[in-house]
Amino acid sequence: MTTTDISNPTTASAEADSQALRRQRLLNRSHKNLRRDVGRAIADYNMIEEGDYVMVCMSGGKDSYTMLDILLSLQKHAPIDFRLIAVNLDQKQPGFPEHVLPDYLSKLGVEYHIIEQDTYSIVKDKTPEGKTFCGLCSRLRRGSLYSYAKQIGATKVALGHHREDIVETLFLNMFFGGTLKAMPPKLLSDDKQNVLIRPLAYCSEQEIARYAKLKEFPIIPCNLCGTQENMQRRTIKEMLKQWDREYPGRVESIFRSIANVAPSQLADPRLFPFSGLKAISDEATPIDIMNIG
Repeated sequence: MTTTDISNPTTASAEADSQALRRQRLLNRSHKNLRRDVGRAIADYNMIEEGDYVMVCMSGGKDSYTMLDILLSLQKHAPIDFRLIAVNLDQKQPGFPEHVLPDYLSKLGVEYHIIEQDTYSIVKDKTPEGKTFCGLCSRLRRGSLYSYAKQIGATKVALGHHREDIVETLFLNMFFGGTLKAMPPKLLSDDKQNVLIRPLAYCSEQEIARYAKLKEFPIIPCNLCGTQENMQRRTIKEMLKQWDREYPGRVESIFRSIANVAPSQLADPRLFPFSGLKAISDEATPIDIMNIG
């Protein structure tokens, strides 16, 4: 039985080269998968068009880093011209490493802007004891980002929600809101002023996490609500993870169902004219069975 002598500089160097090669292959494969899924989502929903100015919302999490990275890659080879600007909302959370994103984006050479607004204090002050911060935090964040998008003339606002986010939202609305809705890949905002796109809609969270780790993105965790227990979304997330372990492919199948809706098989009279359904009467001339054949 032979063993690798890592004390030998030549052997150690060869092993390091082999590991680097394996890592690069994994990175290339992950990039290819994500680029394929993002490209397909953009094409299916006409997310990005000629001359678009796309505001890419950056939170500092794995999803937004991946979204920006893949969009920059597509931009280089796309048959259309479009611009990208990365925008982060600094919500003034205590301990937030405000230098991380500017440093990263500057090195990347991408156009960017940091919005500074103390929504953290508002959320902490207005959220009742025992309630989660996410609802109010999301509304304030969206308001700031949408306003800035209009200010700079962005034609699209790109959000980093992936496939699991969309499925989680579907079940949150079903279980706690009594509505059958999720996050559409493309949406016109309520005020009709912004077109929102989700380029990662077809991408799995697992693939995004793998890619972010291989790329070594400088992840900034959300410390505002990360310590809150019993969050409804966290409960749904754990349910879906368990399903995926026990029944691989179930989450993907659920996502496909969102894009394959049969209104006549549901129960919303606003989507299908149930009240007007009538059977078709058979007024054809009776057949003389004696003369058949």
